Amino acid sequence: MADFHTLVEDMRSTFDTGRSKNIDWRIEQLKGIERMLVENEATFLAALKSDLNKPQQDAYMGEIDFLKNDVISTLRHIKEWTKDQICEKSPLTLLDTVFMHPEPFGTVLVIGAWNFPLHLTLAPVLPAIAAGNCVILKPSEISPATAKAMEDLIPKYVDTKCIKVVCGGVPETTELLKEKFDYIFYTGSTMVGKIVGAAANKHLTPCTLELGGKSPAFVDDSGNLEYKVKRLCWGKFNNSGQICVAPDYVLCSKEVENKMIPIMKKIIKEWYSENPEISKDYCRIVSNRHLDRLQGMLSKTNGNVVVGGRSNPEDKFMEPTVVTGVGMDDSTMKEEIFGPILPIINVESTEEAIKIINARDKPLALYVFTDRENVQEMFKKQTSSGGLVFNDTIMHLSVEELPFGGVGASGMGSYHGKHGFDTFTHMKPVLKKDLGWLGEKINEIRYPPYDDKMLNMIRIATKNRALPDLGWLKTGAVFILGAAVGFAAHNF
Repeated sequence: MADFHTLVEDMRSTFDTGRSKNIDWRIEQLKGIERMLVENEATFLAALKSDLNKPQQDAYMGEIDFLKNDVISTLRHIKEWTKDQICEKSPLTLLDTVFMHPEPFGTVLVIGAWNFPLHLTLAPVLPAIAAGNCVILKPSEISPATAKAMEDLIPKYVDTKCIKVVCGGVPETTELLKEKFDYIFYTGSTMVGKIVGAAANKHLTPCTLELGGKSPAFVDDSGNLEYKVKRLCWGKFNNSGQICVAPDYVLCSKEVENKMIPIMKKIIKEWYSENPEISKDYCRIVSNRHLDRLQGMLSKTNGNVVVGGRSNPEDKFMEPTVVTGVGMDDSTMKEEIFGPILPIINVESTEEAIKIINARDKPLALYVFTDRENVQEMFKKQTSSGGLVFNDTIMHLSVEELPFGGVGASGMGSYHGKHGFDTFTHMKPVLKKDLGWLGEKINEIRYPPYDDKMLNMIRIATKNRALPDLGWLKTGAVFILGAAVGFAAHNF
């Protein structure tokens, strides 16, 4: 095993030289990663196929092109994001300069996930680099082909003094977490997230935990039901359900369920044929251990398997599966499913659905399929979740202006777009005062000896009040200058 203490300390020494803080350096690294993605598409496609049987379209849209677009956006905005941010002033700071200076945390650790092994490893690395940090990235060993591809390729395109790849399993991750980092970013299960959080806490290291949980979907009888079911099934069975924000279970009335099941059967057949195992567009479970867990969960259900249910351990295959007649104590409701099993729970009202959701841990995502504005308002105001989507699934992740992250047991912190840059940035508050006589005259009111008259003046001066908008001064000055020039031209 590598000497991780020396590795981290060497990287910290490099960071202290200011190497990674240079804006041109950051841009060069981001462009290097973009070149890597462009020049090695075939390698990454093959790796993703090997690890998850990921279809080419999913590999492009959910992994390779997603990252390319992240780089493009970051390069477009990086010079703006890295500027000092001027702040509003108070009466006591009118003569001063007040701003926030974005500075990197230092040496950061990014621990990737196996379900989108390229995307979920590099997506946090990009803003970490843009913010000026040195980065150690640890891909998941559960997707070994993609991890090996990153280990081999990344050093060819970036500055290895500041960006390093560490591969390995639980022992390597455990040893890495013993080291003191300036920031840790982890994507994965809640159970491991607690371990990462505890390790970070020993060094008071700030961290982002992108976890998961049981993300519910509520479906009512309004709107086009076939459109709803298509979007629901796509979110659930894409990547064989191995998505942290996949809909985990459905809440709907018995009447809606009876209408949905035939549509689900029809759609699954249209997408994946009569036998999804031979479909080139259907993924595989990542490992036999994960398939065993899903098979065990399904074998213990008290519900009725009305769609699918078949699996093949030799091919790490489980077909799209729907289970009805499920209660809250069912085996499918005890933990996050993270696979192609969709339980349906019947509710009599919107209020009952909200009550069920609020009785559980806060989910990473909540999906509400309804055309009724009042129902949308109820879910918006009466529930809490990492993200809320009406009439679709997962697509909120494609909007870089929206932060992505959990709340409560589904995670802490967020990223995507500017939110990712902010995650890896310490906004250092700066107050810059001059040493002129006028400023010092104002300062004298705070120096001893004190007296009651001066105290009253200080209390009036320091009262929190909105300052007038002085933007009109610029307009007025331009008007006066123009009038003066016109008068001079006319009379002289």
